[in-house]
Amino acid sequence: MNQLDQFLHRAENLLARLEAMLPPAVPREPEWGRSFAFRWRKRPGANAGTGGKYLQPVLHASSIALDDLQHIKRQKEQIEQNTRQFVQRRPANNVLLTGARGTGKSSLIKACLNGFASQGLRLIEVDKADLADLPDIVDLVAGRPERFVIFCDDLSFEEGEAGYKALKVALDGSITAQSDNVLIYATSNRRHLMPEKMSDNAGASHGDDGDLHPGETVEEKISLSERFGLWLSFYPFRQDDYLDIVAHWLHSFGCTPQQVEAARAEALRWALGRGSRSGRVAWQFAKDYAGKLPPAPEQEQVNV
Repeated sequence: MNQLDQFLHRAENLLARLEAMLPPAVPREPEWGRSFAFRWRKRPGANAGTGGKYLQPVLHASSIALDDLQHIKRQKEQIEQNTRQFVQRRPANNVLLTGARGTGKSSLIKACLNGFASQGLRLIEVDKADLADLPDIVDLVAGRPERFVIFCDDLSFEEGEAGYKALKVALDGSITAQSDNVLIYATSNRRHLMPEKMSDNAGASHGDDGDLHPGETVEEKISLSERFGLWLSFYPFRQDDYLDIVAHWLHSFGCTPQQVEAARAEALRWALGRGSRSGRVAWQFAKDYAGKLPPAPEQEQVNV
């Protein structure tokens, strides 16, 4: 091998190592056909701004169905109807889901995606830290034929956070009209998305008619949640509701009715240890309980 060949060989090796160190190339156009769900992501090493941000397809999205969600019938009917109006290109509202943790708020949005994906619904998950990019995301999908739900999970804001005002503007505060193929669905444990303090009431005043008028601080905190046209509230489950949810998941994992009945006492002890009788706790218990059961006889024969 002459010196030129040696040089070229070493250069190729060096280039191969450099390519392995570089972040993966980001497609200029989102890969719409790869998934029904997407995440707004920042390319590794990118500078501030939206130039290095892109829609990443979610290749293994949650498969939860609307029928899997128990004891939230009213909330399920309302968001299902709102989403149906949206995919049918009829007027529909942005939705805020608030209340007790683990009661199905996020799961309900994912189930709506699975229920309406075949009708053109798509979901884009956006972290709170990236809410300032909402105008860019809306512009990116504005000309698409699909219907997009921007999903903001577990939202809560502290005083002065930039994402708070960005979300307000995206909902109903910009000079540009909201795109008709985009809605925002958000979940939070806080009704008004911000902490409520006793001092907030100091600015309240009494009118001549005796009515109590909230102060500017309270009005500011309420103004964001009021921009969502549909509010859905979620409450802690009763014991019987919790056991019904446990039974549903145990059946889905292949447990027999006898095994489901035998699990009741242990399911209650599990909830007591977690300090919650939520749907999430019921699902976690069902996975643990079903996973510890011995394989069914026919399954043992197949494995042999």
